[in-house]
Amino acid sequence: MSWIDQFPGLSSLPDDIRTYLVEESKIVTVPANTIIFGPGKSPENLLLLLDGTVRVQQTSDGGREIVLYRVHAGESCVLTTACLLAYEDYSAEGIAETETRAVAIPRTVFDKLVSDSIEFRQFVFTAYSKRITDLFMVIEEIAFQKLDIRLAHKLIELAGGEDTVSATHQKLAVELGTAREVISRQLQEFQRRDWIEQSRGTIRLVDRAPLQKLAES
Repeated sequence: MSWIDQFPGLSSLPDDIRTYLVEESKIVTVPANTIIFGPGKSPENLLLLLDGTVRVQQTSDGGREIVLYRVHAGESCVLTTACLLAYEDYSAEGIAETETRAVAIPRTVFDKLVSDSIEFRQFVFTAYSKRITDLFMVIEEIAFQKLDIRLAHKLIELAGGEDTVSATHQKLAVELGTAREVISRQLQEFQRRDWIEQSRGTIRLVDRAPLQKLAES
């Protein structure tokens, strides 16, 4: 089975386009914690993730970081797509959170297929529009949603089905686009209410129900 079959939007490509895409692209493996791209650099390839997770984050002039989104297996990076289409440099950085395997489609191949293939062009813009919608949701959360609600939601999300979250206050601050001190104060309030217990680098969810209720409010 070709890697193309991992991306439903590419399954309708004509055989000649599929062959061209496979022959001109290459599969790359990136170790965990590698910076894949960063501000001021121009993209050379469109990366389609086969395995792993890439975190895309931005740093303000004051040094505050915020996670914009994550790219998972079966997805592409909207920022890379935008930079390829506009011939602009990156304005954020992408970091491999895990060992990552991806298909690298060179810029020349990307340009040709966007121009010549309706199916490929539709795949690119469908993925692009979905991620833009996700980014608007991030902006809305930061601008309008109270931090206690966002923090409760993030703790529930990171815990999954477990009762513990392995995360520092700084990591949570980056995830939510705020200052570490603000996160620390809010976690202290959760602890005062006996919802959580804290130890170094770990947060235990003592009473999940009120956190869940807050997250869904």
